[in-house]
Amino acid sequence: MALRETRPHGGLPTSTGSPEHDGRTITEMRAEIDEIDSELVRLIQRRSEISHAIGAARASEGGTRIVYSREMKILDRFAVLGPAGTELGMLLLSLGRGQLGRK
Repeated sequence: MALRETRPHGGLPTSTGSPEHDGRTITEMRAEIDEIDSELVRLIQRRSEISHAIGAARASEGGTRIVYSREMKILDRFAVLGPAGTELGMLLLSLGRGQLGRK
C-alpha cells in the first residue's frame, strides 16, 4: 500500500497507511514521545536563556533590540515543517525576546 502524505495539525507532514511502529506498543511509543517532549522543553528553556543573554549583550553595546534579518533566517529554518513550523519559530523567537520584543 502506498503511503499518502496528509497535513493535519496545522500543516505538519504526516503519513497515512500501514503503521510503522517496529512492534512497539502504544504505551511504549507514548513513553518515547514523553521523553522527546521533556527534551524539547529543556532545549527551549536553554535556547531562551541564550537568547536573553544575547539581547542583554546587544543592549549593553547599544545595538538594536531585534535583528530582523537574523529572525527571518530562523523562520526559514522552521518553514520546512510547513505553516505550523513557521508559527513554532515565531513562538520560539517570542520566548527568547523576553521584554525586548514586547511593548
